[in-house]
Amino acid sequence: MTRLDTTIPAFLERLEALKAGRPVTLVAVSKTQSAERLREAFHCGLSQFGENYVQEALDKQALLLDLPIEWHFIGPLQSNKTKWVAEHFAWVHSIDRLKLAERLSAQRPSNLPPLQVCIQVNVSEEESKSGIDPRDLLPLAQGIEALPNLQLRGLMAIPEPTENEVLLRSRFAQLRRLKNALEKEGIILDTLSMGMSADYEIAIEEGSTLIRVGSALFGHRPIKPLSL
Repeated sequence: MTRLDTTIPAFLERLEALKAGRPVTLVAVSKTQSAERLREAFHCGLSQFGENYVQEALDKQALLLDLPIEWHFIGPLQSNKTKWVAEHFAWVHSIDRLKLAERLSAQRPSNLPPLQVCIQVNVSEEESKSGIDPRDLLPLAQGIEALPNLQLRGLMAIPEPTENEVLLRSRFAQLRRLKNALEKEGIILDTLSMGMSADYEIAIEEGSTLIRVGSALFGHRPIKPLSL
C-alpha cells in the first residue's frame, strides 16, 4: 500500500512549485478510500476531500466528525440523493441542470452557509459524459445565481482521456474562455475546477484554480464494493 507520509508531502511540495504563487486548491479524490486512510491523509496535510458516491461518503463522514474536513461532492448526482448532499457537503462540482440546483437550494439547511457549487461543462461533447453543453451555460448560470442557498463559484470539466497534450490544453482553455464569457455577462466566478492525477500540471498552466487528485496521492484505487 502506498505510504501517504511519503506521497502526500512530496505532492504538496511539487504543487507549491507549480503554483508559483497562484491560488490553487487541492481536493483529494477519496472515493473507495477508507475512513482510516482519510484520517491518515488529514494528518499528512490534506483537509479537503472529494467523494463520488453519496452513501460511501456519509459513512466516512460519520467516522471523521472530529476532523475539520471540507467535503466536496464531485460525481454525477441523482435527484433522489440531493437532500443528503445538501445537508452534508460544502461543495458540489457537478451541477449540469437547473432542476438539480433548485433541489439542492431548497434542501440546504438554514443553519449552514450557502452550498458552494460549480457547473460541470461537457467540453469534449461526449454523449456518455455528464455536463452541460457549452451553448446552454449562460441560462443555467443565471438560474443558479438566483437561488438563495447556493453560491455559484465556477466551472468544472473532465476532458476525454487523451495523450494529446495539444487537445487537452484546448479543452482546459475552452473552460477558461467560458468563465471569461460569463464574467462579461456580469457573472463573476473565482473557480476553475479542472485537472486530475494525469493532467493537473497542464491544467494549472492553463489556469486551473482547483485540482481533483486521487491516485497521485493514494496510489492505485481500491475496487468499489458493489453495494455502493
